[in-house]
Amino acid sequence: MQTSSDRHEYPAHWEADVVLRDGGTARVRPITVDDAERLVSFYEQVSDESKYYRFFAPYPRLSAKDVHRFTHHDFVDRVGLAATIGGEFIATVRYDRIGAGGTPAPFPADEAEVAFLVQDAHQGRGVASALLEHIAAVARERGIRRFAAEVLPANTKMIKVFMDAGYTQKRSFEDGVVRLEFDLEPTDRSLAVQYAREQRAEARSVQRLLQPGSVAVIGTGRTPGGVGRSILGNIRDAGYTGRLHAVNKAFPEDLKEIDGVPARRSVRDIDGPVDLAVVTVPAEHVPEVVAECGEHGVQGLVVISAGYADSGPEGRERQRALVRQARTYGMRIIGPNAFGIINTSPGIRLNASLAPEMPRPGRIGLFAQSGAIGIALLSRLHRRGGGVTGVTGVSTFVSSGNRADVSGNDVLQYWYDDPETDVALMYLESIGNPRKFTRLARRTAASKPLVVVQGARHGGVAPQGHAVRATRLPHATVSALLRQAGVIRVDTITDLVDAGLLLARQPLPAGPRVAILGNSESLGLLTYDACLSEGLRPHPPLDLTTAASAQDFHTALSRALADDACDAVVVTAIPTVGEGAAGDTALAEALRSAAAAVPDKPVLVVHVELGGLAQALSAAASTAPQAASDTPPPGTPGAPDGALPPGAPDSVRAPEPPAEAVQAPEGARLIPAYPAAERAVRALAQAVAYAQWRRDAADPGKVPEYDDIDEKGAAELIGAHLARGQGLTLGDRETCELLGRYGVHVHRALPAPTPDDAVAAAGAIGYPVALKATAPHLRHRADLGGVRLDLADEEQLRRSYAELTELFGRPEELRPVVQGMAPRGVDTVVRAVIDPAAGAVLSFGLAGAATQLLGDTAHRLIPVTDREAASLIRSIRTAPLLFGWRGSAPVDAAALEELLLRVSRLVDDHPEVVAVTLEPVVVAPRGLSVLGASVRLAPPPARDDLGPRTLPAY
Repeated sequence: MQTSSDRHEYPAHWEADVVLRDGGTARVRPITVDDAERLVSFYEQVSDESKYYRFFAPYPRLSAKDVHRFTHHDFVDRVGLAATIGGEFIATVRYDRIGAGGTPAPFPADEAEVAFLVQDAHQGRGVASALLEHIAAVARERGIRRFAAEVLPANTKMIKVFMDAGYTQKRSFEDGVVRLEFDLEPTDRSLAVQYAREQRAEARSVQRLLQPGSVAVIGTGRTPGGVGRSILGNIRDAGYTGRLHAVNKAFPEDLKEIDGVPARRSVRDIDGPVDLAVVTVPAEHVPEVVAECGEHGVQGLVVISAGYADSGPEGRERQRALVRQARTYGMRIIGPNAFGIINTSPGIRLNASLAPEMPRPGRIGLFAQSGAIGIALLSRLHRRGGGVTGVTGVSTFVSSGNRADVSGNDVLQYWYDDPETDVALMYLESIGNPRKFTRLARRTAASKPLVVVQGARHGGVAPQGHAVRATRLPHATVSALLRQAGVIRVDTITDLVDAGLLLARQPLPAGPRVAILGNSESLGLLTYDACLSEGLRPHPPLDLTTAASAQDFHTALSRALADDACDAVVVTAIPTVGEGAAGDTALAEALRSAAAAVPDKPVLVVHVELGGLAQALSAAASTAPQAASDTPPPGTPGAPDGALPPGAPDSVRAPEPPAEAVQAPEGARLIPAYPAAERAVRALAQAVAYAQWRRDAADPGKVPEYDDIDEKGAAELIGAHLARGQGLTLGDRETCELLGRYGVHVHRALPAPTPDDAVAAAGAIGYPVALKATAPHLRHRADLGGVRLDLADEEQLRRSYAELTELFGRPEELRPVVQGMAPRGVDTVVRAVIDPAAGAVLSFGLAGAATQLLGDTAHRLIPVTDREAASLIRSIRTAPLLFGWRGSAPVDAAALEELLLRVSRLVDDHPEVVAVTLEPVVVAPRGLSVLGASVRLAPPPARDDLGPRTLPAY
């Protein structure tokens, strides 16, 4: 809470950039005494009707007293915020703290009156909704719990802003005025409203970049070659449907066009609006370009220019300045140091990238933070022959470069409801906001597959130019949390493409049962083994022999697809001697027709050196133009010279699509072909796991309530402990007391600084007992010999005490304790931690060095539901030890799941509990025993996901 000594300090942390409903941006900041002229100018541009709605009477101009009142705030009891574009006000909001009678009152009054005014030209852009989120967050910070607003009944737009916000409200009508009162504590509905608005705004901001009606390439060279001239040619050659302009201040004044494109010396010289500017000038000239674009009303920028954070500290500051300048004009940026963007939609056909060929249209969205990886992805998806083949195209492609502004999160928002994208593939080198990415990924994955490969996993350092929040979680943990959110996590670019092709072409499998058939017994056995390795349930392979005809394949595939015990089919094929292209075409058509008859089961093909079959499989059902041609595809052996233009590397260029179109049958689907059984089966296993996640996500379970939880008592204990310091690890007694409030009972352990104390402790607890050394280097290390179990009497206890001190040192070094024996079972570990980037995470594994060595620990985001708790204990590789492995008695899984749920509730209810460790937790066939516990308290990390919508600060 702000005190009187700092009431007038400027709260810089309230400043924020926000994305508005139409995809533009605005700056939100506190109003200060220096804003008098801006306020007057703003008010002059507001219509008389809007002024009447604000003041309930004609109010043509502000008096000097009004201006003083609306610009002088103490930032505690009186606060004003403004939304600005280009430094000028477009909207204002203010609150005044009031008492019970509605008159001004100081703290601790917890109610305030709020009022808005939005410039008419900017009404309908969601400005008021964004300002309400920010003023509500400010009010909560200043101890205000409730807003009141008086609105004229005719002011339906403002009433709707309040009513749609999702807060708990009361509404009344008195003296011709509607009075609204609403609590400011976030609710599930208010957060849902906020997230929905965030999605619409951020998706729209990306849509403006990917679907521009007009494009200017700034920095187009006067002579052929160079980045700007190349991108201009790529846009033109792709058949861009909008207006295209070439811009270079060095153009001669009499130059009217270049390469058939209108040429201008400045964006200002272009008649009509420009939606997107592709900037290719040197970094030192970019600020001038940005200013020209902003003044001309350009909506977004793709900055190809390098020399920013990719070039060191000086460049990083240049990058910050670039983002700040662009946001001043309400523009968003892809880049800098970007490879470009592509949209293959027939109504757009935009190739504003360095890729010299437009990819084939398709249903796969691509996002890459690296230009080089973007090249590789485009090449893999669109070349024919070698590797995974076939005509599966791209809907949109974004290469973000340094990711200074538009990030993978923004593109996910766009893909979520993009009807042109069925599968999203992402190459990420860093995740700037893991908590938000996980939330968006979970929502996206519920409707369409999201496949992610992360580079720089083991470097520990974010790529240059990427602003990344610090996380204490290892990469394996982050990967596990992404999988929990439905993300299909793969390790290589090859796996990314393999999984994407299957998911884009085939339905999701209903289960893990796989039929295998083909004309090679050996290839079938390799596929069978690969299925077992990936956790699938393969049927014995069906060998059709090398004499199998296309009709034999059709019959076998039809029979396998008709089998209710089969969820997917892998077809293996080797070349048939002497049949050539005709045989490949016949086999492809046989497989396609059989698969088309049962459209709800996926079919994959493993082929060996059958380029013709792979092409035929694609052509048999392609919705893209195809052709019959005797000319080999460009870039393949036998292709004529000049198939690729000079300077176009094979790794970038996709081959020219054939010239003659073959209409695909209605409802036909592509069958993906793989050159190796392992790759096909790995992609299928990913699809099986994802399909199971989709089914589970439909019923995520619930967070149970427990009658014996004392949430209020725990809060009082936590508050009392934190009053002693900002961060502390609780002692054993305090730990047991706090955990006990949530029904987690720790086995009693008494200190034993001397042998006599050990005997006394055993007498109090009752034999048999355990004697443990709790020094940090011996704690939880039974393998070092610091534990003695099943001590039945005083003699055994004293002898064990002497052995420990003789082996490890004096008692004050060992810190021995005596603890009652627990029922025998499986030793496990339960941990919870609040990570500043990812949020609260619950972890589970078996105790012991082997688990630590193998990293066999499972993780879930808190709060954990009952279904998630059940899956958590079953997802570790050593889970069979809990469920009767090799004839042992199964443990009490229900008791273990309840323990996990109680720890999850504790951390979720009290974010001040930043770390909990229960080790060991001995789970017996009946019940469990928590033998050791530690709890750390600290002020909770700030949660920006509960605050107002903002763009990352720069």
